[in-house]
Amino acid sequence: MAELIRPSTVLPGKRTEFEVRTSDGVTLVGEVAEPLHPSRGAILCLHPLPTAGGMMDSHIFKKAAYRLPALADITVVRFNTRGTTSERGTSSGEFDNGDAEGLDVEAMINYCFDVLNIKKLWVVGWSFGTDVALRHARDPRVQALILLSPPLRTSKESDLVFWAHDGRPVIALVPELDDYLRPDEAKTRFSKLSQLKLIAVEGAKHLWVGEPSLHRVLSEITEVIAPEKLPLPLEY
Repeated sequence: MAELIRPSTVLPGKRTEFEVRTSDGVTLVGEVAEPLHPSRGAILCLHPLPTAGGMMDSHIFKKAAYRLPALADITVVRFNTRGTTSERGTSSGEFDNGDAEGLDVEAMINYCFDVLNIKKLWVVGWSFGTDVALRHARDPRVQALILLSPPLRTSKESDLVFWAHDGRPVIALVPELDDYLRPDEAKTRFSKLSQLKLIAVEGAKHLWVGEPSLHRVLSEITEVIAPEKLPLPLEY
């Protein structure tokens, strides 16, 4: 008999902890959650600001790892950027406001392709993680960027110009009630990206608190990677 999926529900999947070494000697800790069936694609999660409590267990990414492998056959790769702590552990190094974190992204993308043998990878950034994605997730093997609550705080004009010329898809979920960048301003700030798909989410806030907001985010990620698995069920 099917049961309602609750905030604490952990659905079936293969979950494996890992450590990855960056080119400057930092050790990153993380976890990969894989479906029990063949994967339709993978997301690499870049978490919110560590100095404000962001980490690989920030609720959207933790719930994505709990649900998407079973509901959508999507592999979820989470890790703590340098100097960040979660229940999984602490990555060595020090927070660098998105600069040296570029080496973390480089190491993790290589790990996804070279060790995990992922065939199709999307980078999903949330808040601080969106700036890290725009600045550093330029590896040509990446399919696209999915940006949740992008504040455009440390991204430079040159970063947006890169993506405009690159042409790969950029999907931005912008909450109507965001604390930093709301849909109308986002349209202006991202105007160089003709390929941008901007999704204004009515009633949502920067942190996407609550099951309806969470379900919307996970559904939009699934729409990009495995649309045939929609709608995501509320029971399992």
